[in-house]
Amino acid sequence: MIEINKKADFKKARKILMKESHDVVLSENIDEIDVEAFRDCTGLTGITIPESIVYICGQAFAGCTSLTSITIPSKVQIIGPAVFNGCVNLTSIRVAEGNKYFDSRDNCNAIITRTNGFREPKETLIAGCRNTVIPGGVRRIGKYAFAGCTSLTSIEIPKNITTIEDEAFKGCTGLTSISFSGNLRSIQYDAFSGCTGLTSITIPRLVRKIESGAFEDCSGLTSVTLPERLTCIDDYAFGGCSGLTSIVIPEGTTSIGWRSFMGCSALSSVTIPASITRIDNFAFENCTNLTSVTIPDSVKGISPAAFESHVNVKRVS
Repeated sequence: MIEINKKADFKKARKILMKESHDVVLSENIDEIDVEAFRDCTGLTGITIPESIVYICGQAFAGCTSLTSITIPSKVQIIGPAVFNGCVNLTSIRVAEGNKYFDSRDNCNAIITRTNGFREPKETLIAGCRNTVIPGGVRRIGKYAFAGCTSLTSIEIPKNITTIEDEAFKGCTGLTSISFSGNLRSIQYDAFSGCTGLTSITIPRLVRKIESGAFEDCSGLTSVTLPERLTCIDDYAFGGCSGLTSIVIPEGTTSIGWRSFMGCSALSSVTIPASITRIDNFAFENCTNLTSVTIPDSVKGISPAAFESHVNVKRVS
């Protein structure tokens, strides 16, 4: 066991925990766990956090692959971003009773905001693990909430969730199944980028924009169903989805962003609707299996380098 009694002890402990396995006990003299305090401490097997702790800063436990459970004390007011990024063996997250700012209601194994904080509005799930069950009342999945959780295999997004924020599931390579509710409206920047285990996805009907990089480098993705109300596919949205074989872009979509399908090397069929007003440069760069595409005459804003030179672009009235 390692005891940390003052701020200077953190660096010493970190050096040990990157080589050896120990539990850690923090002294009541400490009120803050600093940014990256235990980052990549693969030997951290457990930690006792005292009631004196008020702040837990960003990436405090990122990469602590031996950490299996954690309890957040009742006086903690601020928890920074990506606090458990890459904690692949974390299975239990609990917030102590009486905390005014966070909770882990219904034994959900996650941290949820109770008030409008400096980083996230209330009812946002800001940190989860492979055993998380998203409870009722939560409206948003926050930035980096599950980022790097390679042991997460499936997740159900319930009907109360309207927004999945930036990089929420980035790098969850073990994720093979997502169940979306019909009330989801926004999938933000890099939300599922690098989720290489995903093979099929149906995006809910209320989503109007696929944000930049939302499914970038999901190389296992072979099937995508886009919603009828979609208006925009942003830059890099599906870039690097090398397993994707076809895509039907729904009528009503107006723009296809820069490199939005770049590197989709298996893509052989693209359906482009008459509603499109802009296809940006390199939208279909390195789509080596795409040899022909048919575009309605009404589509005017096609950038010169939208398609590779070998692609036969056919116009139809």
